[in-house]
Amino acid sequence: MLLKVGSKGDEVKKLQQKLGVKDDGVFGAATEKAVKAWQAKNGLNADGVIGVKTWEKLYPDAVNEDASTANIDTKTVDGVLLDKLIAHVPAKVISQVPDCAAKFNINTALRLAHFLAQCAHESAEFKATEENLNYSADGLRRIFSKYFPNNLADSYARQPEKIASRVYGNRMGNGDETSKEGYKYRGRGYIQLTGKDNYNAFDKAVDEDILSNPDVVSKKYPLLSAAWFWESKSLNQLADEGKSNSVVTKITKRINGGTNGLDDRIRHFNNYYALVT
Repeated sequence: MLLKVGSKGDEVKKLQQKLGVKDDGVFGAATEKAVKAWQAKNGLNADGVIGVKTWEKLYPDAVNEDASTANIDTKTVDGVLLDKLIAHVPAKVISQVPDCAAKFNINTALRLAHFLAQCAHESAEFKATEENLNYSADGLRRIFSKYFPNNLADSYARQPEKIASRVYGNRMGNGDETSKEGYKYRGRGYIQLTGKDNYNAFDKAVDEDILSNPDVVSKKYPLLSAAWFWESKSLNQLADEGKSNSVVTKITKRINGGTNGLDDRIRHFNNYYALVT
């Protein structure tokens, strides 16, 4: 991490928003002045340059969530030092990368950048580990219209268990709506593992009873479940095709079924690839 006068991009914009200056994504004199003032106030060397120490103090949650950076900076994937991702990916996520690399061959800089980019988008920057099903009636009619004809949405609105049980019932290995398996096996993890069939398949990859305790996917295996899904869709092979936007588009279609959020996925990939190469 190094931001200084002349730097441009989303990280600069994020910094500017934190400091309360114009967020144009360009590190200029005004941003430098704000950085120096913040550094001085927080007991740091007021040089106007954002290095790892300044970034970590600005965004402690990005570094200290369930893992220490000291345990990260010695780990590598195919020679890539994972500490390069610090301040860009939560430490608790970085700490899970080696296991994913070993079990599901996400073991090159190119594969890792593509994988993390998709996970970051699908999980709102690694914040969401469980599907949000708290839809309003209008939301249900707009997104799941085939499941909520006429005025049926009104009686399901803001009831996630009922919504998931209906929408995911009788498919993906789930029982009918009354079984509530649609809710039990709702989307979890950074790429939203969904459906009893997928939970059953992932169960074979870990030493846990996933079917009986599906919440462990979101609490313990959010990245590993995403890596399992990644391999099940042969996405390493697509990632190996390169770093172009067209490759990101192919991967997005296989994950999403379309190109929803493509620009954000491309942005994440370019950021991560620049960090790990």
